[in-house]
Amino acid sequence: MAGRNEVGMTISNTRLLLVAGLLALNGCVNRLGPGRVATEPALKTPTNVQKSQSDGREIPRNPRNPTAELGPLKSPRIVVKKAERKLFLYSDDKLVRTYPVGLGLSPVGDKVRQGDRRTPEGEFYVFTKNDHSAFYLSLGLSYPNAAHAERGLREGLITKGQYAAVMQALRAGTGPPQNTALGGDIYIHGNGSSSDWTWGCVALEDKDVRELFYAIPIGTPVRILP
Repeated sequence: MAGRNEVGMTISNTRLLLVAGLLALNGCVNRLGPGRVATEPALKTPTNVQKSQSDGREIPRNPRNPTAELGPLKSPRIVVKKAERKLFLYSDDKLVRTYPVGLGLSPVGDKVRQGDRRTPEGEFYVFTKNDHSAFYLSLGLSYPNAAHAERGLREGLITKGQYAAVMQALRAGTGPPQNTALGGDIYIHGNGSSSDWTWGCVALEDKDVRELFYAIPIGTPVRILP
């Protein structure tokens, strides 16, 4: 009888190990994904407060004070020049930082629809900050903007209801719908700027996005030029 119990325990233990191994493998796949693609996990409805979108905690300030050299910024704004692969950070009209960037896998031209892998062009603002990003740290941009929504409605990519929802969010300064045929989930984030590898985001080196992340507030205007 004792022998049977020992055999049963051995089989059970083996099954547990197999299940644990499969779960661990699945977790690894979920973390790595199907390649380096710039898609973020779904975020909660954003608000105009500087809080972590993952669990509502206040975003902690970096104890190493990454913005010490920048000093306080006055009316900060961001300009991205795609052709130069550069992001420029301004305090009022003073240029205070220039960072190299990587773009979408199809870097030339404005974003038109979901899956075209283009980095959008136009006027945006930072509507969310995610300190639990899959790409180190990230700043969510208010794509689609009014121009994209108007073109999408005109070309039949979105409905009148979706267009109205985009415009309402833009008027409120929150995040426009991210799941229409126009695409969404456009971020400034980390994980490297040495090549154009994202699905439409603007990628910086981790040390650069960390400095930028803590230097600017939600609502910061972002202009992306060809």
